[in-house]
Amino acid sequence: MKNIVVAIDFSQITPTIISQAETLAQAFKSKLWLIHITEPEPDFVGFKTGPQPKRDHWAEQFRKEHKQIQDLAEELRQKGLDTVALLTQGSTVETILAEAKKLTADLIIVGSHGRSGIDKLFMGSVSEGILKYSPYPVLVIPAVAEVRS
Repeated sequence: MKNIVVAIDFSQITPTIISQAETLAQAFKSKLWLIHITEPEPDFVGFKTGPQPKRDHWAEQFRKEHKQIQDLAEELRQKGLDTVALLTQGSTVETILAEAKKLTADLIIVGSHGRSGIDKLFMGSVSEGILKYSPYPVLVIPAVAEVRS
């Protein structure tokens, strides 16, 4: 297993996803590709640039996310892992799968927030989309591990 694509969203599950990715990368001496997808702002799709305050807000958000993912990658590099951070914009599932193809992924790691009902209807499920359309093996990390008795 040479290339592991690790999709993160900076939610509470991110540290768990990173920990699992780190364990696998160490065991298999794999390269980690941390990827965060920023959904396109609907107001900016097309040729209009939008009002300056909105542009400034989104630019600041991109800078913040860029720093976060670079910091995570640097922490893993400090532990001796070959790690690259990618921040890109697009439709989440499609973009993750397109990047995995470019990177010749051997595994994709994603988290599952465990949404259901209305939340799932409106927010969708990235992990489900990845599982449904991925030609690569997928490891889904649950947000909350159930306690087994």
